[in-house]
Amino acid sequence: MASASLQFFAFILALFGVFGDIAATLLPNWKVNADVGSNIITAITQMQGLWMDCTWYSTGMFSCTLKYSILSLPVYIQVARTTMVLSCILSAFGICITTVGMKCTRLGGDTDSKNNACFAGGICFILAGIFGLVPTCWYTREIISNFLDQTVPESSKHEPGGAVYTGFISAGFLLIAGVIFCSSCFKRQQGAWIYPPKQHHFPSTEQESNAGYSLKDYV
Repeated sequence: MASASLQFFAFILALFGVFGDIAATLLPNWKVNADVGSNIITAITQMQGLWMDCTWYSTGMFSCTLKYSILSLPVYIQVARTTMVLSCILSAFGICITTVGMKCTRLGGDTDSKNNACFAGGICFILAGIFGLVPTCWYTREIISNFLDQTVPESSKHEPGGAVYTGFISAGFLLIAGVIFCSSCFKRQQGAWIYPPKQHHFPSTEQESNAGYSLKDYV
């Protein structure tokens, strides 16, 4: 019962991780630059994401431009696109697989099949967390190095946006969920290895009959 509750808790964490992963991939605020200027009325907030760049004006106007060219993008943005999409796909697969493998569901067949499915789903979550953690770390490093560079003008410096923090938190949720799923299955298998079922040996009827005949011969 405790293992089933722990798996359900890990499944909830994985759901939050999947939704956060998808949101971080689509949000345009991976890095933000606020240019107030001399007048607060003309304040501009520039946001850059993986797929589009957006500009928000204090007057209420909002405009976005899609990034159509892939080869013209920096390497870290190309890598972030690829790894974030892979993270979303793997986490979605993990949700489907663990739904079958959890103890609180009636899918997946016998106990061994459910354990294998649960372990495979945990591996998917761990890989999804790693794929989600790599681009956020690399993207944050590029933002910080650009911000600390004295040769870059102040108008071109940015700060990490909400999508980066969402990606960090989602990757952490996926990693924790994957570790919980894998460890729960490993504990069951380890218990079976340490305490194997006892085998009871019963004497065969043939030996009893032979023993009976030998006793009669001596009488």
